Amino acid sequence: MGKPGHKFGRIAFWKQLFFVKIRYMSASFIATVVDYSLYGLLSWRGLSPVAAHIPSFSVGMVTNFLLQKKYVFELQRKTHVAFGMAVLVSLGGLLLSSLLIKWLTLIPFFARYHFVAKVGASGLVFFYNFYLKRYVFEKRFL
Repeated sequence: MGKPGHKFGRIAFWKQLFFVKIRYMSASFIATVVDYSLYGLLSWRGLSPVAAHIPSFSVGMVTNFLLQKKYVFELQRKTHVAFGMAVLVSLGGLLLSSLLIKWLTLIPFFARYHFVAKVGASGLVFFYNFYLKRYVFEKRFL
């Protein structure tokens, strides 16, 4: 394959990173379906957008950790350490996404269509989560 700094080494690196992101995206999609399903149920039951977001996000977070551990990343830490770190990263994501949802729902369109606010917040938090979770599992960002 050549030296890491060599053209073919760089191509292999970016190709591998691309496929890790695809696996991450797939695991995140499944966890997001879990998250959004619970969010929809709790919203339908009358909880406010942020109150519904917190438990749905939490269940999605645990689902995502289990999928990432099994299918996405190569665990380079003890499971309990990685889980604790992943929870901290996810809590940062929860805070960030909750603030985004709160701010977006101040806008009348998003107040009426709060699912759109949640989708937008999820899209922004995706990149924050990928790079920090990669560090959690594999002790590297790239």
